[in-house]
Amino acid sequence: MKIYYVYHSCFIVETDNSFFMFDYFKNKQDKQENFDFNKLLEQIIKSSKPLYVFASHNHQDHFNHSIFSLTEEKSNTYYILSSDIKLYNNIDNIYVAKQNTENKINNLTINTFGSTDEGVSFLIDDEATRIFHAGDLNWWKWPDDTEEEEKEMEDAFKTIIEDIIKLNVKIDVAFFPVDGRLEQNYKCGGEYFIEKLQPEVFIPMHFWDNFKTTSDFKNHMINTSTNIIEISHNSEIIKL
Repeated sequence: MKIYYVYHSCFIVETDNSFFMFDYFKNKQDKQENFDFNKLLEQIIKSSKPLYVFASHNHQDHFNHSIFSLTEEKSNTYYILSSDIKLYNNIDNIYVAKQNTENKINNLTINTFGSTDEGVSFLIDDEATRIFHAGDLNWWKWPDDTEEEEKEMEDAFKTIIEDIIKLNVKIDVAFFPVDGRLEQNYKCGGEYFIEKLQPEVFIPMHFWDNFKTTSDFKNHMINTSTNIIEISHNSEIIKL
């Protein structure tokens, strides 16, 4: 598996049989980049492998209508979009994702779970690998929250994690928010996710340009068997 970190919560995953694009909203170039986004897109369009484009919700840092123009030259492109995303044109191969549902597309089984913000989170099984993308599912424990707000968020987050646990499957790769804006609480959601679901690989996201957050989280989680990936720049390639 080859994983291309684009920016923020956007990743492109290449497996033996497919390409997956998650939560694209823009491509932010980096002097240290390991790949050129436009050239990668050309490669994907020319490939016979299908492309599955996921958008977890309608926030501007997770969804951009340009995903349809980016991939319009590739006929075997499939869009799996959260039900809160509004479309104004007819697009082929669109699947609407609602929480706590299952969709089958070609050889994929896609289980959709809730979020503690807008939209949904995704668990994709392509018969060889299970990939989880959290979207904005996180334990959003803001420093200025009241006790009531903290409790409401904690309960909502843990309820969704229980829903995932009930599926009783092993997650191979998980993309999950590690957001430094939460200050000392940035690690709460990821730590709980790893404790309860024990993914083989955990890849931080939603940290904007604060790459140090990924190394801080990795250093914090030294007592886990989960492989936590540290990301140091945009347009980075992760090989698993």
